[in-house]
Order: sequence, then C-alpha cells, then structure tokens
Amino acid sequence: MQQEKDVTLILDDGSRFNGKSFGFEKPVAGEVVFNTAMMGYPESLSDPSYAGQMIVLTFPLVGNYGVPSRETCANGLSRFMESDRIHPLAIIVCDYSYEYSHWNAASSLADWLKDEKIVGITGVDTRALTKLLREKGSMKGKILFSGMEDIDFVDPNLINQVERVSCKEVITYGEGKGKKRVVLVDCGVKENIIRCLLKRGVVVDRVPWNYDFSNINYDGLFITNGPGDPDTCDAAVQNIRKALNGSKPIFGICMGNQLLAKAGGAKVYKLKYGHRGHNQPVRKVGTNQCFITSQNHGFAVDNSTLTADWEPLFINMNDGTNEGIRHKTKPFFSAQFHPEASSGPLDTEFLFDDFVKLL
Repeated sequence: MQQEKDVTLILDDGSRFNGKSFGFEKPVAGEVVFNTAMMGYPESLSDPSYAGQMIVLTFPLVGNYGVPSRETCANGLSRFMESDRIHPLAIIVCDYSYEYSHWNAASSLADWLKDEKIVGITGVDTRALTKLLREKGSMKGKILFSGMEDIDFVDPNLINQVERVSCKEVITYGEGKGKKRVVLVDCGVKENIIRCLLKRGVVVDRVPWNYDFSNINYDGLFITNGPGDPDTCDAAVQNIRKALNGSKPIFGICMGNQLLAKAGGAKVYKLKYGHRGHNQPVRKVGTNQCFITSQNHGFAVDNSTLTADWEPLFINMNDGTNEGIRHKTKPFFSAQFHPEASSGPLDTEFLFDDFVKLL
C-alpha cells in the first residue's frame, strides 16, 4: 500500500484542489498551466519551456508506461529526453499508475520525480481544474503539504526564465569539414531540435541566449524555444536585430518566433491560457494546407503589429492567433509550434529541410 501524504493546490483566486503526493514532498509556487496531450510526459517534463510552471495533464491516466533511461549519446545529448533534468515545478494528474510497463521503461515516474526533487500530485479533479483555467486563464498557484510551512505565490513571468535554462558557454555538435554551420541561440532548447539539425548534416554551434554571435562565421541562424516572457530577453532581440541587416537564413521556433518578431519591430502578448498539447491545427497562410502540431507556449505574436517587411506564415485554426512569420524578401521565417515534435506529430518536420536548403 502506497503511503501518500495529503497535499493541496491553491490558486490565486482562492480555489483549492486536494490530492495525494506521489513525488517529492516540498511546497512550491508558480504558474499553473494545462496540457491536453494523451502521452509524452517524459518529453514534457524535460522540456525547458516549462520552467517556473506546474503542469496539469488533462489525460486522466498517467505513469502507466514509466520513464525511459536518462542515458546520453556520444555527443552529450540525451538519448530519450529533451534535456538533462526536469524543468516544471510540479505535475498534477487525476490518476497516477504505480504499476508501469513499457519496453523502454527504466523507472517509474514517481521515482524520477523523487530523484530530481519534483512534486507530483494525484487524485485531483483535473477536468474541473482545466475548466477553471480555461475560464479564468493561466493562474498563479502553490502546492502545500500537510504539516509543512505556507509559501507565497510567485509569478515566473516576472523572472528571466531563459537565462536560467540557457547554456552558459558555446557547445559545438557535428564538427566536420565542408559542412554548413548553424548558430543556435539557446533560449531553452529542446534537444530534438539539435538532433533534427544534426540529422541533416550541419554543424551546430549552441550559444547562450545573450551571446553576441555577430563575429562568428556561420551559414544560418537558429533561434530556439524557451520559457517565460519574451520581453525579458532584450539582449537576444538586439543580437537578432543585427542579423536582420544581413541575408543569412534565420529560422525560429516557439520563443524563437516571438524574439524574431520583436527584432523585426512587432509586439507580443500573453495568451489567456496558452497552447499546450499535440493537437493544435495550423494553416499555412495563402494555402489550404493544414497541419496538426505539437505546441507549448503562453505568449503570441500580435499580427497587427508586424511591419511592412513581414507577414504571417501560419495561423492557428482554433483561435486565429499567429503561428509563425516570414520576411517578404529575405530568407527569414519561424514557427510558433514545434516541428521537431518530441513528443507529438511529425507533420511539420519538413521545416528543418526548408531551412537547411537555404544555407
């Protein structure tokens, strides 16, 4: 019989949701968001874009296929995860399965959470919680344990989360003669982005989020996903703006879409509850092509603020929000969704091919 400690999620509107602990036991506070994916919790938990947040999984049964090993490849990248650690503050589920079975499982989700000192709650009415978040928007929340101290609410978007998760020095992958070279601005990169680039035969120079790459000899610029408010990343915006004066190809994903737009003179805004899941439909502007995409973001580009040189590239079919931009004359483009998936559909991985062809 599992010994589960009583735990309570409290939202900043006063709402309370009771549950039981299946992870590490400590009080935490951050932004509460929901993810509608039916699977992929190892990839989501290791995604740096969730830094400062607590994930509510809408799929009711979680943990039944365990988690894969945390082994790395020869290049230092994780073999199965999206980074070397868990980034969300907590995971909130309806029904945690203590029994797991999968050919690739190395441990249980509960053991992984405990190893990395991350909170896990089960027994929560996640349907009611998600309906509340959809109605009122993403909210500040805190998780308190019976017999432990109270803590204050925290707004993670007031903190430069990108600085916390970005690499601290330049890291090079795929070195080789005659290869095209891509500078990757690490705002909190999912490692499958790097895998997708390496698979296409390029050298990747991974640089910190605020690194001045203007003096590097490169063939293309890549701007990655990342957590938090893009308005806290002005140093990255200024460096990208320098690159816009040239004509070397630029490709941005998620946070990269927002930073590229800001560098081009547009504005971003916070979505009510964001897009997080594997089932977001987007349409390529000017066509009838529609793709099902994996997404994880709480901010969006304001299409009405795009300057004359830029135009929307993709549009969300659910709410009409921006899902990517492109320059009208130069080889600069971006996607708000995740073409590298991990987890999620692979419908849009061709965007990496499009980028590499431009180099």
